[in-house]
Amino acid sequence: MQPVQSLSDFELQQLLACGDEAAYNELYGRYAVQINRFMQKYLHSAVLSEDATHDVFIKIWNKREQLKNVQSFKAYLFTVARNQALDNLKTAFRTESAISQISATITEYRNTVEEERLTKEYLLFIENVLAALPQRSREIFALCREQGKTYDQAAKELGISRNAIKNHMVLTMKVLSSKVETELGISLSILLAVVFKH
Repeated sequence: MQPVQSLSDFELQQLLACGDEAAYNELYGRYAVQINRFMQKYLHSAVLSEDATHDVFIKIWNKREQLKNVQSFKAYLFTVARNQALDNLKTAFRTESAISQISATITEYRNTVEEERLTKEYLLFIENVLAALPQRSREIFALCREQGKTYDQAAKELGISRNAIKNHMVLTMKVLSSKVETELGISLSILLAVVFKH
């Protein structure tokens, strides 16, 4: 039998569909770095991107039998990756630590040409979405995400409980997530890149 390194993606996926671990490892070696870079565009966090990349390949293994009918492994892989990235974003915004992790690294991407273009296109829309939120929610969002304060710091400044801060932020992120994904068709990471101006 030929060494797996000399096989095409299609040949490898057929072997993988039958449970061949060597084929799986070869495909992982070919695409893991690309998937990780792809994830960073969405998640803006090295740690979250690495975890998400592993999750993608776990799904590929768990659903390997479906690969028998796949025409392009690469296209299939990146579709799985995009769905995983969106799922991870939805999960990430339920945890303060993940939000902080993304916020801390997002400045690296702020001055790119892409973001300048997106800023012009989306900023007014995003401001309108935020303007429709309750005054207290806008105030808390500004403190936590735009000024980078922790939930505890915001709670102390506003004289309310940390839990109240968290509830407002969860509501705000749900509204933003829904509006941006359904009306603009962009990811939450792009939203954050536009909204946070330090």
